[in-house]
Amino acid sequence: MSLQVMSAVSNSSLLQPGFSLLNFDGHVFFFGQKGWPKRSCPTGVFLLDIKQNELKMKPAFFSKDSCYLPPLRYPALCTLRGNAESDECQYIIHGGKTPNNDLSDKIYVMSLVSKTSKKTTFQCVEKDLGGDVPEPRYGHTINIVHSRGKSISVIFGGRSYTPLAQRTTEKWNSVVDCLPSVFLVDFEFGCSTSYVLPELQDGLSFHVSVARNDTIYILGGHSLQNNTRSPSLYKLKVDLPLGSPAVTCSILPGGISVSSAIVTQTGDAEFVLVGGYQSDNQKRLACNTIVLEDNKIEIVERASPDWTPDIKHCRMWFGCDMGKGSVLLGIPGANKQLISDANYFYILRCKEVEEDKEEELAAQICSQTSTEDAGDSTPFEDSEEFCFSAEANSFDVDDTDTYNEDDEEDESETGYWITCCASCNIDINTWVPFYSTELNKPAMILCSGGVGHWVHAQCMDLSETMLLHLSEANVKYFCNEHVDLNKGLQTPKKVVRLKKQPMKPLRKKTTMKLATPTKKSFLRRLFE
Repeated sequence: MSLQVMSAVSNSSLLQPGFSLLNFDGHVFFFGQKGWPKRSCPTGVFLLDIKQNELKMKPAFFSKDSCYLPPLRYPALCTLRGNAESDECQYIIHGGKTPNNDLSDKIYVMSLVSKTSKKTTFQCVEKDLGGDVPEPRYGHTINIVHSRGKSISVIFGGRSYTPLAQRTTEKWNSVVDCLPSVFLVDFEFGCSTSYVLPELQDGLSFHVSVARNDTIYILGGHSLQNNTRSPSLYKLKVDLPLGSPAVTCSILPGGISVSSAIVTQTGDAEFVLVGGYQSDNQKRLACNTIVLEDNKIEIVERASPDWTPDIKHCRMWFGCDMGKGSVLLGIPGANKQLISDANYFYILRCKEVEEDKEEELAAQICSQTSTEDAGDSTPFEDSEEFCFSAEANSFDVDDTDTYNEDDEEDESETGYWITCCASCNIDINTWVPFYSTELNKPAMILCSGGVGHWVHAQCMDLSETMLLHLSEANVKYFCNEHVDLNKGLQTPKKVVRLKKQPMKPLRKKTTMKLATPTKKSFLRRLFE
């Protein structure tokens, strides 16, 4: 086991306890940020790109036929594969806490639609359930079991809020253990059935569950009612005949008293148990190997990694399985940091060094022979990439992401950094915000001249108001090099005024005017 220390990250407020990681074909995606999704990533799902001990987060997108998926913390997740030989998988997401601290009872299925070097698209579908629908909860588990050629999902444990009728003003948002019922969820027919087993007496949350074939093993977990971490090891066996399913439970010796532990799979039937708490104030630094056979489980203690002094002395830690035998761990940062909620992160690799080298070599071969169509990739939009590095507003000049003419793809067509004109004064290695609307890159706009090319708004002396106008409105923009060729297009078009038909004049009323007598006529009349 090896522990890799990540560089001190900035903007790490997204990574808080309760996040989840999804592994699609070796690519790790982050889900469950703290708070509602930002403008930079409306889906709240990010691709974790780890290079040279740095974390880069690139937002992912949802297809048009996807439903809305709120950022959920402490949900239950598991993978759903079409068959054992297929590498394509889907993720089932159930329950969890919303940013408003409400609990979700919805169940989602998320699958990968397409992935290019610049854009990843998912499809998220909400499943409607009938029958015994599990109540809203968090800190529970969901697994897939296979029996007699059929598959079904199993949901167990978790916490929920106290029912409204039992709440008081002092304990309005207090949580309780969910009933220790076992739910079988059939996605094909959209129904759920609950089972009450006599062996399961106390509710459990933040426990560990591993599944193989038709059997699920549950160990550890915390019970609020008794304030204990159960040392019991439960074995759930699910039989799926033609009729109603059958669920049996048995208690096995050799359990582990731990909560909030992390499990990562290192082999076909081998798992590694990492982290967790032995009590409210004591972390569990020991690690275990879990081996599942056809009808047996074996748990043995294994050598722990060389924990750093920060990990040993910190009061809390959190993390999630990255897949492929790796775990992402986080601990709170020092109080002297400028950002109060900043955290430090580590990657724990549980596989042997030889196995890691073989996988890295295979990944390099796959990347070199990739048949990905570069034409489908789209350039980064503004604020589309977060970089977690030691410095918040600077990037290393020697970063591997800097444009290189020898790269496979021509970044002059799809990249962000392009020389806009001969007098361009933007340093391509300095990403400093120029407008308040930008996060980490100077604003650019597409010139409509010729085939079109990107122009820095700062070089063109564009104000922020003008930039917003050109970005929002469907208008053509021409840089200084093309303005002479397109003056006619740049000037506003003459607006032809509509000719109004003259209205027929109204007839004037004829009035008889009395002639005013003149002085001569008056005198004439007077002397006649």
